[in-house]
Amino acid sequence: MAKAGIHPEWYPEAQVFCNGEHVMTVGSTRAKLQVDVWSGNHPFYTGTQKIIDTEGRVERFMRKYGMTDVEMPTADANSGPIKMEDPKADAAKAAAKGKKKK
Repeated sequence: MAKAGIHPEWYPEAQVFCNGEHVMTVGSTRAKLQVDVWSGNHPFYTGTQKIIDTEGRVERFMRKYGMTDVEMPTADANSGPIKMEDPKADAAKAAAKGKKKK
């Protein structure tokens, strides 16, 4: 059993208020709780969350590093997946070409 006299009073029916309106009842060490946000008005839980991404990440990267004149490959229905050239792979091939076995 808990030691007497050292624990705060427990209110099993504490009232939670948001914007002056009773929204739920919980257990707490306070009789009344005033909150600004709860699951009933938070955008994540209500499904009204808006993800703000006005420009794509690739376009932002290209603009940031001055590569705005570089054309990005596009896929059409018949071409299959987009294949990007890998500069590291090209460098490895060039290095391998220069080091032929004798």
